Amino acid sequence: MTRSSLLIGDIGGTNARFALASPDVAHYSSELLLPCAEYESAQLAIDHFLKKTGAGAPQIICLAVAGPVVAQKVRFTNNRWSLDASELARKYPGSSVRLLNDFEAIAYSIPFLGADDSVLVGLPDSAPLPADNYTLGIIGPGTGLGAVGLKRVNKTDIAIAGEAGHIGFAPATRVQLEILTALRDRFDRVSSERLVCGPGLENLYWALGRVHGQEWPQLSAEKIFAAAASGADSKASEAVQLFFEILGQVAGDFALTIGAVDGIFIAGGIVPRYPEMFANSRFRSGFENKGRYRSMMESIPTRLILHAHPGLLGAAAVAQQMAQA
Repeated sequence: MTRSSLLIGDIGGTNARFALASPDVAHYSSELLLPCAEYESAQLAIDHFLKKTGAGAPQIICLAVAGPVVAQKVRFTNNRWSLDASELARKYPGSSVRLLNDFEAIAYSIPFLGADDSVLVGLPDSAPLPADNYTLGIIGPGTGLGAVGLKRVNKTDIAIAGEAGHIGFAPATRVQLEILTALRDRFDRVSSERLVCGPGLENLYWALGRVHGQEWPQLSAEKIFAAAASGADSKASEAVQLFFEILGQVAGDFALTIGAVDGIFIAGGIVPRYPEMFANSRFRSGFENKGRYRSMMESIPTRLILHAHPGLLGAAAVAQQMAQA
């Protein structure tokens, strides 16, 4: 281990995916997936990766993490790990360390996505991103609902991280209003994330049963999607259609909030698994239905990210910039 390395990672509650970034371009290699439960700490997992790949001591450490990063620290909800950038820097002397929220890392991947790494949804065509200045939004359901903005100013990209998924749910139809009423029996406050994520789809399915005056069986999000995909379960199909429609409404609200006139990208662990259902859903109608701002919404492109690991790609881009600073 004589050669210094640019270590990157994308760490969730269950798995940690590490790789080595290139110092010259936004690219990574030597990818390795490690179950978090098998390692007492993130440092032990990093040590295992470095030994396994034969990489040198890290010059740069850039990690995307599924959680809020406060003062360059994060504590994971679903595993025993915690991360502190200053502690990692002491563990690996001479290294520069940066922690990114996982959606912040995805945002930094956007300028480096290839032609096949995303697909346009709802518009026949869109212009390429401007080279110097633009404003984008990235939003996506997984275990929760992540959202982040990306603003380029004079060729410099700035991610705008926040918790937009926790904005209060705003129903747009009578059925959605009845769903909100039903969910208020379960939750003191109903945020968008209560409907638009994996557990959110399960809430939505349950609430639809209440709206129809029935007690529908409790199903996981995966089973609801599978039942809808089969075309044989009208209840599941109704829930999935509402899920995508509400995702469109929330994405449209997010675009208006941050001024993302250059596009909204859909990420997360759910939608890329069901691209055909998504493409044929009411997502765009929910996105565009903004009253007096409909004409502006109709001009904003929406794209589904298909890249397998955009968080790693974004971390690689940031690591490369850190190495060149």
